[in-house]
Amino acid sequence: MRLLLVEDNVPLADELAAGLKAQGYAVDWLADGRDAAYQGSVEPYDLIILDLGLPGLPGLDVLAQWRAGGVAVPVLVLTARGSWAERIVGLKAGADDYLSKPFHPEELYLRVQGLLRRARGVANQPTLQAAGLHLDESRQCVRQADTDVQLTAAEFRLLRYFMLHPGQILSKGHLAEHLYDGETERDSNVLEVHVNHLRRKLGRAVIETRRGQGYLFGAGAG
Repeated sequence: MRLLLVEDNVPLADELAAGLKAQGYAVDWLADGRDAAYQGSVEPYDLIILDLGLPGLPGLDVLAQWRAGGVAVPVLVLTARGSWAERIVGLKAGADDYLSKPFHPEELYLRVQGLLRRARGVANQPTLQAAGLHLDESRQCVRQADTDVQLTAAEFRLLRYFMLHPGQILSKGHLAEHLYDGETERDSNVLEVHVNHLRRKLGRAVIETRRGQGYLFGAGAG
C-alpha cells in the first residue's frame, strides 16, 4: 500500500515515515502544501496523511483542491489544533479521520490500517481475512489451515494488497504503482518472483495468472 505523508516537521516526518515503512507501507514524503496538492492529484495513493499547518498552501486548502478535483483517496488529517470547530471544518472539507498532536505513533498506524480496510469494505478485525487466509499485520505473518506461515517483508506487502482486493484482476503495473514509493525502481520481474514465492508457501490456487491481464487473488481458493 502506497501512502503520501504531508508534514513539514522534519523530525516527526522522519519518525512517522520510518514507522510506516516498518509496517510494510511504501511512503512518499512532502513538506509543502503546493507540492502536495499536485502530487496527491496525479499519483495513485491508497491513503494520505495530511498536516494542516503547511507552508505554501494550508492543509485545508490542499484537501479542498483534492476533493474538488475528484480525488477520493482516504485522508487522515494531523493537526496541533484541538478545537472541535476546526475538526468539523476539516471533516466538512473531506477528511476521513482526524488525529490531534501529540499522538502515539501506534495510534496512527491503527487508524491507517482501519481507514485502508474501510475504504475497501473490509471488516476492521484483529486479522485481515480473505480466501481462507488470516493475515496478522502486526506480526507480518499469515495463518492458513491452523498453520502459521512466515513471510518476507516483500511477500507480506504483496499478500496484504491481494487480500484487500480479492476477486480483482491486478496488473503488474498496477501492483508496482501501489507497492513501491516514487523513488524505488519498479521491476515487474521482481513482482513475479514474489508471486511465485507466495504460491509455494500458500498453494498455487491462491493466486491465478490471467495471461495478458495480471493476477487474480482468491478465485481458486477453497
